Amino acid sequence: MATTTASIDIAVSPDRVWQLIGGFDSLPDWLPYIPTSELSDGGRLRRLVNEEGEVIVERLEGFDNEARTYSYSILRAPFPVTGYRSTLSVHETTRQDTARVEWSGTFTPDGISDDDAITLFHGIYTQGLTALLDTLTPSPASI
Repeated sequence: MATTTASIDIAVSPDRVWQLIGGFDSLPDWLPYIPTSELSDGGRLRRLVNEEGEVIVERLEGFDNEARTYSYSILRAPFPVTGYRSTLSVHETTRQDTARVEWSGTFTPDGISDDDAITLFHGIYTQGLTALLDTLTPSPASI
């Protein structure tokens, strides 16, 4: 089993960050490479479509609104891994109105090395957190 974690500090209150990312159906609101998300099974399954039209089906495994965290597993995806489970969390920091967002995952590589699988998901998490930062703190040129 392989694991990786990416995190970022964003100069926005943890509650505001969670308001944006805490919904299991909210990825299209902040993650440009996931333009489509549809919930089913009472909100416990999400069907995502990425920019290439590939389908990813994920199951909500745990949700804690007060702790600002949720975990999910992948049921179907074009990734070379099995047993994927991930957690997205928003934490307070010692700096006022600054949130630390952490995205972590565990998985078993299937047909690729542990290092290659870690590199793949660390890149996805890092790009996603950068997109979240850009969504929450747009540059003056984009306003």
